[in-house]
Amino acid sequence: MTDNTIALDELERDALTELVNIGVSRAAASLRKMVNRQVILSVPSVEIVTRKSAAALIGQRESETLIAVQQQFEGPFSGRALLIFPESNGLSLVRAIVGDEMDEADLASMEEEALAETGNVILNGCLGTMANMLQHTLKMSLPDVRRGDSNLLFGVLGSAREESFVLFLYINFSVREHNIRGYIAMIMDLPSLEKLKQLIADFINRVMTAT
Repeated sequence: MTDNTIALDELERDALTELVNIGVSRAAASLRKMVNRQVILSVPSVEIVTRKSAAALIGQRESETLIAVQQQFEGPFSGRALLIFPESNGLSLVRAIVGDEMDEADLASMEEEALAETGNVILNGCLGTMANMLQHTLKMSLPDVRRGDSNLLFGVLGSAREESFVLFLYINFSVREHNIRGYIAMIMDLPSLEKLKQLIADFINRVMTAT
C-alpha cells in the first residue's frame, strides 16, 4: 500500500535497506557496549506505508498493549521515530539489560528508565548512522516512553491524515538469550519523505561514481 508519489524503485529500496542495515548494526554495537553482552539484531525489512497501514500491520500481529520509546528528529528530513514492543517483550528487554537476578519490584521501578535509554541508543544509532551516510546530521529529542495500542501510537484516531507516512522496519533481536521482537517506525510527512528519497538518490550517485 505504498503511495505512488513516494514509491521507491528497486535501486532506491536496496540502498535504503542497506542504510538501515548499517544503522541497525551500529545500534546493536552501541547496545552491546551498554549491556556488555552479545546483541544480535536481525536484518529488517523496509516498507513505506501510511500511518493507518502501519497501525493495522502491528494491530494484526500484536494483541497485547504496546510500549513505545519515541523521539522527535529534525534535519533535512524531520519526523517522529518510535521503537515499539509488545509489553511482555519490553519487560524481557529490561531483564536482558539490567540482569535476570533483579526482583520484580526493583525491575518495575527501573523499567521506564531502562526502556528510554535502550530506545535512545537504538534510535540514535539507527537514524544517526543513516543521516551520516547521507552526509547530513539529525537533531534528536530526549526519549519519551508511551503505552497504548497501535492506533494511539501512530496517532491514527481522530485526524488520520493520509499524507503522513511511515518508514516501517520489523526487527528481531536477542540480548542475553532473550529473544525480543519489535518495530522501528519513522513517521514523516510527504515533503520529508521526498527529501529522504532525494538524499538516497544522491547517495546512489556517489556510490556509482566511486566504483
